[in-house]
Amino acid sequence: MKNLHFLRNFPFFEHLEEADLEKIVPLFMTRTYEKGTTLFLENEDGEELFLIQSGAIHIYRNDENREIILAVLREGDFFGEMALLESGQVRSASARTIEKSVLCILKRRDFVEMLKVNPQITLKILETALTRLRKANEQILDLTLLDARARIVRTLLRLMEEHGRRKTDGIQIGLKLTHQQIADMSGTVRETVTKVMLDLQNSEYISVDKKVVLVRDPEGLKQSAGL
Repeated sequence: MKNLHFLRNFPFFEHLEEADLEKIVPLFMTRTYEKGTTLFLENEDGEELFLIQSGAIHIYRNDENREIILAVLREGDFFGEMALLESGQVRSASARTIEKSVLCILKRRDFVEMLKVNPQITLKILETALTRLRKANEQILDLTLLDARARIVRTLLRLMEEHGRRKTDGIQIGLKLTHQQIADMSGTVRETVTKVMLDLQNSEYISVDKKVVLVRDPEGLKQSAGL
């Protein structure tokens, strides 16, 4: 019943009739993973699609022994679809839990059969994939054209848009973020992040409490980096 409720409210399946939804629920396995669990690695064979019921996931790549965080995904997001859409493709990135996470998992054989019966799901997946591609292109441009401070600020603004929670004194990014993680997302180094974050706090654009960032002045933060 819990999976039925979750899938009913998931964007891929919200258009399905109740009878069709009930048919696909048994195809999904539910698993719980502790924080820090590697779900798969770049270049591995991909046979599973993951839907996030709860928790948080890092999607990342390794470049010359350094991690580059491509995305942070939370409840209601999905990942692993690229290796499933085309047979024989390997994983284009790695995935790891950054919180204890509950995932619904669908095997490729069941995924393909589901798409045959419900082709509209394919369009939903493609729409999301294209949105992610646009965001990836924006990140590439940021890394190419912006200085380190601007990249860090852009990363904070992007996380605010994707994971922001409105508070009385600003918008809270709903993730615990270390300086190293921010560096991995912005293509900088931890020491630079520490310096910039301190400056942004002193200027009262942001505040940080137990690794959780509150953006107090989004427009001021944006202007501070010339964005």
